[in-house]
Amino acid sequence: MADPLFLSNPYEYLHIYYLEGIPDDPPDLGEHFIGNWEEEGFSFLFFTEPGDEEVKALVASSRNLTLLDTFEMSCEEWHGEKIEAYTTGSLCVAPPWKIPFVPEPGVRTILLDPGVVFGTGRHRTTEDCLGFIEMLTAREKIDTVLDVGTGTGLLALGAAALGASRVLALDFNRLAVGTALNNIRLNRLEDRILAFQARGEDFAGLPFDLMVANIHYDVMKDLIEVPGALEKRWFLLSGLLKTEARKILDRLAEKPVSIEAHISPDGIWNTILGRGSEA
Repeated sequence: MADPLFLSNPYEYLHIYYLEGIPDDPPDLGEHFIGNWEEEGFSFLFFTEPGDEEVKALVASSRNLTLLDTFEMSCEEWHGEKIEAYTTGSLCVAPPWKIPFVPEPGVRTILLDPGVVFGTGRHRTTEDCLGFIEMLTAREKIDTVLDVGTGTGLLALGAAALGASRVLALDFNRLAVGTALNNIRLNRLEDRILAFQARGEDFAGLPFDLMVANIHYDVMKDLIEVPGALEKRWFLLSGLLKTEARKILDRLAEKPVSIEAHISPDGIWNTILGRGSEA
């Protein structure tokens, strides 16, 4: 890979406030506020500079919020890995502040700003999904794609970069959707990708050439039961540990689908490629 262009990481250092409860509306907490990660009745408020006064005022204005803890760490500590450019197949995934000067021949660069949403693209399941998407698009025309649990939007971006003209990217987490929208704009793919907040189960029954779901097992087991969910030309299921993958495979064996590949390169995370009942 060519030497990268080094710019400034806008999230070099994070100030994080852990709250019990969720603000009623997206809070307006000033220019240094990045966003609010909401999960199971708890919130993480992220700032690039200390937001003690803003958070104190927010908590004081609501009976439903309690400040539990505060953290300070680097962005890379939060993500648990370095945020840097890397190549997978014919795609170079790079943060906007560390772009290769000249990509390798035949390699297309995807700009990925993960913000504070987990998913820099280096997780085993993400790379496996990108590999399968590239394999499928090299073999046949994959025009329409549904990406369930899009996170930072990387798999949707990869599908569009590899030729898909209509990609629906869904996530139930509002901050994830905002992050995905930012990445779609960074790559100027607004004409190909639509991202919005929704439950995957509400859209899984729509017709697509490919459905990608790199999600938790608890969501996956319900997703595959949605009428029409597996009536795709292809489906790609990932984010599964060994025992979880076996449960999904056992259920798929009872359905009119065929499993084309099941891989677990690290022996931990599993990815399943299947041909749908309407293929």
